Amino acid sequence: MSTLLDREFLRDLEQLTLLVRRRVRSSTSGERRSIRYGQGVEFADYRPYQVGDDYRSVDWNVYARLDRLFVKLTTTEEDLDIHLLLDGSGSMRFGSPSKLDYAKQLGAALGYIALLRFERVGVAVLHGRTCRLLPPRRGRQHALTLFSFLEEERAEGLTTLGQALAEYAAHTSRRGVAILLSDLLDPAGYEEALKRLRYGRFETFVVHILSEEELTPNLRGELRLVDAETGSTLEVTATGEILQAFARTRDQFFESCQRFCFRHGIEYLRTTTSVPVRDLVLRYMRAAGLVRGWRS
Repeated sequence: MSTLLDREFLRDLEQLTLLVRRRVRSSTSGERRSIRYGQGVEFADYRPYQVGDDYRSVDWNVYARLDRLFVKLTTTEEDLDIHLLLDGSGSMRFGSPSKLDYAKQLGAALGYIALLRFERVGVAVLHGRTCRLLPPRRGRQHALTLFSFLEEERAEGLTTLGQALAEYAAHTSRRGVAILLSDLLDPAGYEEALKRLRYGRFETFVVHILSEEELTPNLRGELRLVDAETGSTLEVTATGEILQAFARTRDQFFESCQRFCFRHGIEYLRTTTSVPVRDLVLRYMRAAGLVRGWRS
């Protein structure tokens, strides 16, 4: 049994499925129902015939009744890959629990949901310019491998999301749903990294993970701040004015993240490590439309 998720939470996860807006073409059949219409296995709807449509898709019974040509639309069952992308850089060590520990629990929960629905699930943990990979596999039996892989991860290295995700995308032939779990604290910016996913034919979700200590630091007086990744230091005096300036910059950063994701068609959800992962998945992710009940 994994130390990441307890039995009761696992039972709750078995009632959920991940929601995605669009689907990726695939050569194999899976359990995920596509919203792409075409040749398939289950009737969905009709639309008027258009020049160039295959006459074999015309419903001639409807034509006999209405003297108009209509094409039958069907849904298809398509395979889907879920790519769990965890920021494993040094800044993810921060917090209690740490942001990486939180991301590992969340990744385990989302991966478990997908595996139960027979999706292919893979993991990439981003350390600097490199990724530690667990190749996509499917089936409930893959869950323990997924949990063990995540449990071994430690936060280390610099944050270079753009380079790490470019490397990942370049070596990933199968596209699908990319779920990035990160604090987005990249000195070079997170924008190019997310663009590489979104316009690299991944349907992209971002879960922005932060700690309460980062949001409202309880600091006063003369301080030496140490960068969690580079070790560089900064001498500051934490006055009320400085903390107010920090709060304004923090809020501007959050607003820019949300606005960027909205503009580029990326789902965005922000959370802190003070929110139990169980509540995040069962309440907030359901409310945001990222997961739903399996039979609903």
